[in-house]
Amino acid sequence: MARSLSNFTIFSLPCLSILFQAIISTVGSSHQTVTLRTTPENHFRTRVGAPFKLALFADLHFGENAWTEWGPQQDVNSIKVMSSVLDSETPDFVVYLGDVITANNIPIANASLYWDQALSPTRSRGIPWASVFGNHDDAPFEWPMEWFSASAIPQLVCPMVNSSCSAFINRGQSYLSGEQECSFRGTSRLELMKNEMDNNLLSFSRSGPKDLWPGISNYVLQVSSQEKPETPIVYLYFLDSGGGTYPEVISSAQAEWFKRKSEEINAESRIPEIIFWHIPSKAYKKVAPKFRIHKPCVGSINKEKAAAQEAEMGIMKVLVRRPSVKAVFVGHNHGLDWCCPYRKLWLCFARHTGYGGYGNWPRGSRILEISEEPFSIKSWIRMEEGNVHSEVILSS
Repeated sequence: MARSLSNFTIFSLPCLSILFQAIISTVGSSHQTVTLRTTPENHFRTRVGAPFKLALFADLHFGENAWTEWGPQQDVNSIKVMSSVLDSETPDFVVYLGDVITANNIPIANASLYWDQALSPTRSRGIPWASVFGNHDDAPFEWPMEWFSASAIPQLVCPMVNSSCSAFINRGQSYLSGEQECSFRGTSRLELMKNEMDNNLLSFSRSGPKDLWPGISNYVLQVSSQEKPETPIVYLYFLDSGGGTYPEVISSAQAEWFKRKSEEINAESRIPEIIFWHIPSKAYKKVAPKFRIHKPCVGSINKEKAAAQEAEMGIMKVLVRRPSVKAVFVGHNHGLDWCCPYRKLWLCFARHTGYGGYGNWPRGSRILEISEEPFSIKSWIRMEEGNVHSEVILSS
């Protein structure tokens, strides 16, 4: 596809983000049925008498190739996928499983605008969510070679300091006092998380303990029933698997934090625990199907090798020693959607949800359904077109 740069402008307008959220809030106001923040911010209560259902949205890659005709259309297509899944499944909760945006294609510090757009289908339906970072979410900007074949780089339109929406940087020349606000520096993990937390009451995402930085999305949520709010049904752990501005790894400090935290709040391992991060651990390579997916693994596509973290720093050893850990869910590999057993737990890929990123495999979402009495975790893949496949019982 020919990609013309002659009329392209890179926007960084906070007022657009505010307007976008206002429109979404208006459209979705009739669906706001979830009451939040009446319990501690790391607690979530299920609906009365119903299983707890989660939808996983992986590798959306909003903002990819935004200077082309192709890029923005992929974001529109990704919203359609999420909307289709949400309307078909009506989940209680959504997990954004990393690579929400393609930051290496977002030249200035407006990545939160794309992040907000990715959240919009969930937010407009009044569904709470949590997010975890992937390797593309704060990746440094990569200058496109095609920019240098034109007469000049695209025009940048940026916010003026202490003004709403009017200053600009034109072809690299700064005007007024907006230069500091509008450099090719990207948006950090901390800024992305702060924006999500500050502007969304439905978000359960958290900036984790500072001693785990540069990893940010390290936290735990407790899910309880309405009937027994003090008794957890399951704990959901979120870990930052790195990448982007630092190595792709879950550190030994993160492993120790999980060990310490899980022993503190679930000392006897009586309450099941489910783990979410973005980049698969090396254990995924050990259980990966060689060619076709065959039992005991369950899935529909096995089109590439698992691209594991750069190193193993102890997290898997900690997880396999806890009988309460039932499953780990990751994204990252767009051509994989299988679940395979590993020791006494399951290692699962989600399903590539976004139209951004590599690969043309059909899009969809992994769904989890957690029942309390008796406890069970059931999972399946819901496709954009509405069909369902790869159902598996992960714990009972």
